[in-house]
Amino acid sequence: MARIAGVTIPTNKQVSIALTYIYGIGDTRAAQICEKAGVAKTVRVKDLSEEQVNKVRDLVEKGFRVEGELRRDVQAHIKRLKEIGSYRGTRHMKRLPARGQRSKTNSRTVRGNVRKTMRSGRRILTKT
Repeated sequence: MARIAGVTIPTNKQVSIALTYIYGIGDTRAAQICEKAGVAKTVRVKDLSEEQVNKVRDLVEKGFRVEGELRRDVQAHIKRLKEIGSYRGTRHMKRLPARGQRSKTNSRTVRGNVRKTMRSGRRILTKT
């Protein structure tokens, strides 16, 4: 059981895939870490030696901003955008898409416009 940056990475997966379970590490960065550590990307985590795990751990924790520290930075950037009143900041405040996506039909759940069932727009009145 390998624990890197406060995250227990899955043991049955390949190293490059398992590293992506850490917030802030994607496919490209995982490949770079494997290359620098001298570990083959296709090796399973359970087959790594303690020395290799320590190399990977050192590279991740000292070389990159990941997990809690990265989350704090992202939240600080969003808070700054809200305080200065930028367009992106106001979109974050309203919990709407901030990067130009359409919001008429998409992002319904974010807006609170959840449609449970499909029905035509016209309402049929029944005689009683």
